[in-house]
Amino acid sequence: MAFVCLAASMSLVGSYVALSKPLVAVLPVFLLAWLRFGIGGLAMVHWLRKPADEAPMTPRIKRLVFLESFLGNFLFSICMLYGVSMTSAVSAGVIMAAIPAVVALMSWGFLRERIGLRTWGAVACAALGIGLLAISKPAHLDVASASDTQLLGDLLVFGAVICEAAYAVIGKRLTGVLGPKRITSLINLWGFALVTPFGVYQAWGFDFSTVPAGTWLLLVFYALAASIWTVWLWMTGLKVVPASQGGVFTVMLPVSAALVGVFVLGEKLGGIQALAFAIALVGVVLATLPSRNGTAARH
Repeated sequence: MAFVCLAASMSLVGSYVALSKPLVAVLPVFLLAWLRFGIGGLAMVHWLRKPADEAPMTPRIKRLVFLESFLGNFLFSICMLYGVSMTSAVSAGVIMAAIPAVVALMSWGFLRERIGLRTWGAVACAALGIGLLAISKPAHLDVASASDTQLLGDLLVFGAVICEAAYAVIGKRLTGVLGPKRITSLINLWGFALVTPFGVYQAWGFDFSTVPAGTWLLLVFYALAASIWTVWLWMTGLKVVPASQGGVFTVMLPVSAALVGVFVLGEKLGGIQALAFAIALVGVVLATLPSRNGTAARH
C-alpha cells in the first residue's frame, strides 16, 4: 500500500504539472499559486488541529516544516508554473525524470541511507531514460521554441526538480514525528503565507470575469491535487519506505506529465521518447520487486 500511495502521489503531481500549462495561460503565476493554497487550506482546515498523541514540535521540527513548504510548495510551484509556461509538458516530463537520481543522492548525503543495488539500478534506468530523451529531437519542437525562453523554461523546471527532491528527503524526517494529515495542512498554511503578498498584488488588478468556467473547475482540481491528495499520499508512503527508494517513484511524475501532454494537450511523443519512459518504468519495477523474505528490496 505504501508503494501504491507513492506511485499515485507522483502520478497526480505529473498530471497537474501538465494541466497547469493551460492554467498559467489564463491566470498570473503568483495569483494561481495563491488560489491553490487558499482552496487547499479551506478544504483541510480541520487537519490543522494538533492530535492528542502528538508531541510538541521542537524548534528543529518547526524549521523542517518551514523548509518543506518553502522548497516543496512555494519554490517548486513558482519554478514549475513559470517553467511550464515557457516550455512544453513533454519537455517538463523529460527534465523531471532526473528526480529519482537527485533524491537518491540527497538521501545518501543527508539521511545517510544505504543505497542498494536495486535502487541504483532503478536510478540508472531513470538516467538512461532522460539521456534518450535528451538526444531525441521531439517533433513538437521547432527552431523558435529552442530559443532563450525555452532554455529558461527548462532551467526553471530543473529548479523544480531540486525542490521536489529536497521535499522528498525532508518529508522522510517529518514523518517520524508528525502524521501525514498534520504535515499536509501545516506546509500548505506556510505556502499560503509565503505567496499571499505576491498573490494579493496580482489579484488587485486582475479581471476575474475573463476566466472561463472550465478553468475554475481545473483550478479546483489543481488545488486539491497539489495541496492535499499528493502530499497526504506521499507522506503516508514515506512512513514505511526509505526516502531513497521512495524517490524512485518520482519517475511516475514525468511519465504522467508527458502522457497528459500528449493525450490531453495534443503534444507529440516520438518513438525514442516512448522507449525512454518505458525504461523509466522498469526502474519502478526494480525498486518494488520483493526480496526473498517477501519485502521490497532495500539493499
